[in-house]
Amino acid sequence: MADTYTVYDLTVTIRDLLDLDPRLQDVWVEGEISNFRRHTSGHLYFTLKDDRSELSSVMWRSQAAFLGFEPQHGDAVLAHGRITVYEARGQYQLVCDALQPVGVGELNRQFELLKAKLEAAGLFAIERKRPIPAFPRRIGVVTSPTTAAFQDIQNVIRRRFPLLEVVLSPTPVQGKDAPPQIVAAIQRLNQYTDVDVILVLRGGGSLEDLWCFNDEMVVRAVAESRIPVVTGVGHEIDFTLVDFAADQRAPTPSAAAELVTPDGTVLRTGIRMLSDRLTDAMQMQLDAHQQALGTTARWLERLSPTTRIQNSRQRVDDLVSRMETWMQYALARRRDHLTARARALDTANPEALLKRGYALVTRVGDGHRVSSAQEAAEGTLVQITLQDGDLIAQVRQRNLRGT
Repeated sequence: MADTYTVYDLTVTIRDLLDLDPRLQDVWVEGEISNFRRHTSGHLYFTLKDDRSELSSVMWRSQAAFLGFEPQHGDAVLAHGRITVYEARGQYQLVCDALQPVGVGELNRQFELLKAKLEAAGLFAIERKRPIPAFPRRIGVVTSPTTAAFQDIQNVIRRRFPLLEVVLSPTPVQGKDAPPQIVAAIQRLNQYTDVDVILVLRGGGSLEDLWCFNDEMVVRAVAESRIPVVTGVGHEIDFTLVDFAADQRAPTPSAAAELVTPDGTVLRTGIRMLSDRLTDAMQMQLDAHQQALGTTARWLERLSPTTRIQNSRQRVDDLVSRMETWMQYALARRRDHLTARARALDTANPEALLKRGYALVTRVGDGHRVSSAQEAAEGTLVQITLQDGDLIAQVRQRNLRGT
């Protein structure tokens, strides 16, 4: 029965076999650097590639400190080291102790040549760049529906502006057959859909993985698009030729989605602020018009015939009241005067005198009132009028006083 290994034991066995092979402990490898990364620890991690295969590589900080150049993506290098196994992943790798450049890598050389050609043709000119719509209604997306990049941008759009409609024009985004299909995807959006902006997207990868976005056909399709194009290919450090031809480049697919979508939270805040400002402005206008209307109404009231009539009616009422008061006063005075006259007449009325015991004496014959003793000689007949009747008497004796 064959031996049974754990995964770790089998990995260690393979590592030991490689470590014991002297041919693999002193090797020179020529290849092109890709996925280069300098860790914060100082160690270097990268991949060595040719057109048929790739090899994971690492250089520890102690050796990296003595390098006479800074390795870059696309550099063709000669690496010396030993082959071993990284046990945690079960992956064989080259542990480098020396690294030296052998010139510009072939892919990098092709990149620079094509870039110069297309730039000379004016495809990268700044004046060709078009503004990206601030509030797109519908965006077209050129990518593979199975990529994480497509899921990422949908998450971004749902979070920022869920009203935005997404139209996917699917295409492979890696491999030799990808360029014509990417071109067709861009052309479909230009011909058959009403979109405001196109996103050309792919997640991170090696230079080879992203190479289809350096294809001349793809670059020209981006440059010739009637719809503005935003690219989000790879990571922030990755540049492809479509980035230069696009109207705007984003460092990642998610960043591209954020670039073309308005922030709903910011919009809501802005709308509330504008609404408040509009309400305040309208209230100020209403207050101003209301004040002006009040002033006008007061002036109209002052000039209105109705007001004049009311004022005249009030004056008439005042005059009537004053006349009534004066008439009552005049009548009262006349009444008091008449009362006084009546009392005076009552006082002067002979009958009143008679009632108090006085008598009226007149001469019989001529009716002359006798008010003095000298007016009635002795023997004169007189009529004495009392309260309840008359008496006829004859003067028998006359006594004069003061003579």
